[in-house]
Amino acid sequence: MDKTSLLSHLEKLVAVGIELSAEHDSELILGHIVDAAMGLTHADGCTLYRAHGGLLHFEIIRNRSLSIRLGGPSGAQLTLKPIPLYLTDGMANLHAVSAAAAIQRRTINLADVYAVAEFDSASARAFDQANGYRSKSFLTVPLIDHEDEIIGVLQLVNAIDRETGEIVEFDRDGQHLVESLASQAAMVLNKRLLIDRLEALFIAFTKVIGAALDEKSPYTHDHCQRVPVIAMLLAEAASRTGTGSLKGFSLTDAMRRELELAALLHDCGKIATPVHVVDKSTKLETIFDRIALVDTRFEVLKRDARIRELEAMLAATSPNTGWRGELAARQAEIDAGLDAERAFLHQANLGSEAMSAVDRERVREISERHTWRAPDGREAALLGAEEIAMLNIPKGTLSDDERAIVDRHIDLTIRMLEALPWPKHLRHVPEYAGAHHECMDGKGYPRGLTGDRMSIPARIIAIADIFEALTAKDRPYKPGKPLSETMAILGRMKQENRIDPDLFDVFVRKRVYLDYAGRYLDPKQNDAPNERGIPGYNPEVAEE
Repeated sequence: MDKTSLLSHLEKLVAVGIELSAEHDSELILGHIVDAAMGLTHADGCTLYRAHGGLLHFEIIRNRSLSIRLGGPSGAQLTLKPIPLYLTDGMANLHAVSAAAAIQRRTINLADVYAVAEFDSASARAFDQANGYRSKSFLTVPLIDHEDEIIGVLQLVNAIDRETGEIVEFDRDGQHLVESLASQAAMVLNKRLLIDRLEALFIAFTKVIGAALDEKSPYTHDHCQRVPVIAMLLAEAASRTGTGSLKGFSLTDAMRRELELAALLHDCGKIATPVHVVDKSTKLETIFDRIALVDTRFEVLKRDARIRELEAMLAATSPNTGWRGELAARQAEIDAGLDAERAFLHQANLGSEAMSAVDRERVREISERHTWRAPDGREAALLGAEEIAMLNIPKGTLSDDERAIVDRHIDLTIRMLEALPWPKHLRHVPEYAGAHHECMDGKGYPRGLTGDRMSIPARIIAIADIFEALTAKDRPYKPGKPLSETMAILGRMKQENRIDPDLFDVFVRKRVYLDYAGRYLDPKQNDAPNERGIPGYNPEVAEE
């Protein structure tokens, strides 16, 4: 190779290095390596292997004269069996050229593979016979990373003389160029591999958090698995619209990955929330449902009433003959009254619906009307102050203090996610995940963000979180709401400027809620809402 030609090839090598460094797609990187190697050496064919698990896996096969394009970004799928680096007896597979180059970490340059007894040419001969081809000169170069690990092998076949078109041996200059390319390629691939592993680490971290939440609370885990489904469905639908605040919104691959990870991790802070608060199914539940203690006290009241009646009968100087019937009647009346009050307290304990002021006052009256003799002999009110306060929670099962404990999970979520060294293409995950309890009107938490300070992906997760929580049928404290009621609630939230109005309209218009319902909800919940009757929904928006 003359100096002019060598200089031209060196310039190409530099250009290829710059191109490889700028590329982010692993398949495209591999394709660039093969094209560059064939161009620098004027090779007729090339095979690129990736080393993994003690095997050399076929990634790309190219052959110009046979018009073969297998693997890589623009080739047909490869189904060839990988080449083992070591045989079943543990011996190194030095008879295969590609395996020998990898194991011995050396370049192997063969003028004619048929003429070398050191290597087994059976596979080359079989290929040639099947395709009417003649494999002759081979240049096999290992790809070695900075830790001296083999990450692949580049094997060029049949260098073609530019003037005569004959198959010639790969010359020394060409070998050096390919070795230099292999070194650059190894660094670029290793960099890409490290980035992929980092992303895989974050995904694995997500799954670990999910598994931990699953062990702690199956309700929270299922919620964290379903919110991403709703979020991605809504995001895809939003990217296909062109109106309002969504005009120009495009769901890129990077944003798709960020959004999915954020949705998976949006409740990771609940890892620190006490189980008896997260899974609190009744107002009196802590480690156990304390309504059982209330039941015991009612039984004590019944027992004491019966004892009083019996004592009164015994004290009578001349009890009439019907005293047993009178006792039974009075006891039945007392029992009925106590049973009615106990049933009322049981209902109050559920907390599934809003509790009226009248019912809250009745809880206090019941407690004041009855005293019971505690095990220590003291007379005590039927309900303690804390039990009265818990039973009088206006809505739901959580007290203000417990609600504050749950709400703090979002602060911990933000702190946990912001503490992680997210790569650039995942840097928005904490923002997306940390805003799912914010509202468009600025009345959400924890930061009181208004809509103009919330990204579209964050608003998407907010809607997904609310919709899943309303329809979830596996919560211990409530049944899943039907679609008609759920959509009415979301519609009113749109009217109150709590959720993004354009995203809500897309959620309805693109039937996102129905798509999800068909996959995950109980058929009984899908009561076919009348979309035109959904509060706040605007069906007349014309899309571009």
